[in-house]
Amino acid sequence: MTDPASPPAVVPWRLVLLLGALTAFAPMSIDMYLSSLPAIGRTLHAGPEQTQATLAAFFAGMAIGQVIYGPASDRFGRRLPLLIGVAVFLAASAACALAPNIETLIVARFVQALGGCAGAVVARAVVRDRFSQTDTARVLSLMMLIMGLAPVLAPQLGGVVQLIAGWRGVFWTLVVFAVIIGVWILFGLPESRSAETAAQARSENPLRAYVALFGMRRLMGYALAGALNGAVLFTYISTAPDLVMGTYGHTPMAFNLIFAVNAVGIIGASQINRWLLRRSTPDQVLRKASIASIVAALLLTLAAWTGWGGQWTVLPLLFAALSVYGLMGGNTMAGALSVDPRRAGSISALMGSASFGSGALASWVGGLLHDGTARPVAAVMFACLVGSSLAIFFLALPGGKKVQA
Repeated sequence: MTDPASPPAVVPWRLVLLLGALTAFAPMSIDMYLSSLPAIGRTLHAGPEQTQATLAAFFAGMAIGQVIYGPASDRFGRRLPLLIGVAVFLAASAACALAPNIETLIVARFVQALGGCAGAVVARAVVRDRFSQTDTARVLSLMMLIMGLAPVLAPQLGGVVQLIAGWRGVFWTLVVFAVIIGVWILFGLPESRSAETAAQARSENPLRAYVALFGMRRLMGYALAGALNGAVLFTYISTAPDLVMGTYGHTPMAFNLIFAVNAVGIIGASQINRWLLRRSTPDQVLRKASIASIVAALLLTLAAWTGWGGQWTVLPLLFAALSVYGLMGGNTMAGALSVDPRRAGSISALMGSASFGSGALASWVGGLLHDGTARPVAAVMFACLVGSSLAIFFLALPGGKKVQA
């Protein structure tokens, strides 16, 4: 194991910037268009449930696509699957911009996610190709700083683009983003897959690889913890527009500001995580962060169900509960990738698919329980964070054992 007190590895900033940009496909695609949902509904003559389906379709595409790209990146290298994914994302974004009806937009959003998910899968695998477990957690936290700019800037950019060019202009902006990233990959991303990973991938089909991963207790603990934390984030993303603009009556501009503040909380926590990893292992940080997350979610649930303080209590506690994600995301991913580095691509895909799959399910449950208050959101978040903590303490870290890098 890398000594957490030792100096961290030298950070290749150009590579980290590119990898951070690759992980921004999902937040850019989601956050830029959230405030455009009412306009989309009016233009395409669609109700709230149909416009919400465009978000659910994207979550589903992200969950399914990662299962494909992970083993492909182990077998064919990191660059080729990534370039294919960017090309699919580019074409689907153009289809979204040209969609004549809501049904076409839903399908195009699903395909858009099938392409965009390649960025996150391959970026995480590249990090594990180059770094040990503790340094992987550090670099992933640094990438979150870069990726985190997307939820801060994307809603503002999306609002400006919508004013100038309408909601279709938002998707044309994503086309331009894909072109820039594709060129950057061609000239700025060296192949990093190891010979051991290639040999392992050639020796087994993807199904066997996943079967082997599902049999690893520690990996399942990290995967469940990461997925349930992701569910908290995606529950917030899918319910925030209705809660902030509908229930609390804020304007779209105020919603974008609140959304940006919560994103800053996650980014700030991820950078605190980098500092903590100079003195602690990723697993030690996970133990303490999981307890903090339950406390924050419990207080949020109590405030939502009692109504005490109204939005002025709920929104700050929501900020606290979301911020803990910055301490959990990178460490659960680093722990999972350390279990079997030869299958880094498949593990990255498994983690990402589990996160988006549980996020889609949690969002659906939150919508099913929707009653015009913050209570369903708080209850779903609390349940997910309790489950995450149980997975950490009883599966990922049984008996207090430390994970070897």
